[in-house]
Amino acid sequence: MANDFGFHVTTTRFDEDYTPSTSSRITTNFANLARGEQRQQNLRRALTMIDRRFNDLADWDNPSGDRYAVEIEIVSVELEFAAEGDDRRFPLLEMLDTTIVDLWTGERRRGILGNSFSSYVRDYDFSVRLPAVSAEAGGFTLPEDFGDLHGKLFQHFLGSAAYRERFAQSPVICISVSTSRTYRRTDDRHPILGVEYQQDDQSLTDEYFAKMGLRVRCFMPRGSVAPFAFYFRGDLLNDYTDLQLIGTISTMEAFQKIYRPEIYNANAAAPSVYKPSLEQQDFSRTQIDYDREERSRLAITQGRFTQQHLIEPHREALAQWAADHPALVG
Repeated sequence: MANDFGFHVTTTRFDEDYTPSTSSRITTNFANLARGEQRQQNLRRALTMIDRRFNDLADWDNPSGDRYAVEIEIVSVELEFAAEGDDRRFPLLEMLDTTIVDLWTGERRRGILGNSFSSYVRDYDFSVRLPAVSAEAGGFTLPEDFGDLHGKLFQHFLGSAAYRERFAQSPVICISVSTSRTYRRTDDRHPILGVEYQQDDQSLTDEYFAKMGLRVRCFMPRGSVAPFAFYFRGDLLNDYTDLQLIGTISTMEAFQKIYRPEIYNANAAAPSVYKPSLEQQDFSRTQIDYDREERSRLAITQGRFTQQHLIEPHREALAQWAADHPALVG
């Protein structure tokens, strides 16, 4: 393997006929929904949830609440090595890209890339490397360079020609708030993102994403029952249009209601001082099948796959590449 490599990008339409590819990271929210006997029904219901929530938030000049539809593509990124032979390409990460369709005018607007972020290297870091280092040390131990390689790979993808040819803006990754942190409501309120919450300290995920060049702010949009963590570069509040932000909110709220109903489909909204918990009992389940336990098991399987096909065979070259490529400034 050469000490440098490129990125290969492909896209797949996410609709009710979607079937995960053999290289797709199957622990992702969208891939998990597309499996089993109820797969098409799951997908149809999830997409309906997204469209309804979008129209709920985009309520101006939309009296019937059906003006907009959200189209979604899965963006798959492979690490492409210059050397020939086995493991020449490795599935690096996946994100969702949205397009907002105005059904009245036919106009199509670019949404925000990011949404449901997934990464094989992240699986390796959290599900294989971190447990192994902690077990050897006899207690939780964070490796000094934890997340460095992943962060540099992500940042260099954003700076690559493969990214710039397709995407004009930086991604926004929207995920659940951490159950290890406490969040306090502020007086700041954005017309789309909603009320801002501030956390008592950085989570491990915050630190990991910081190495990707991303910082975090937490907002609870109108009609939501818990804040979301938005990871971004630049200016989250001013770099994107209202409709773009609504596309991200509606997409990720649907997935989080399915995946973490204890937090995002709770029957009461988050109070001014909020500690998220998956032990919460006062919540409603969606009518969409989702195997959360299987998702956790597969993260370990895919972390080991990464260890076998990327980390171990290319360890020296990856280390040299990381040493030669400093982290970029977001």
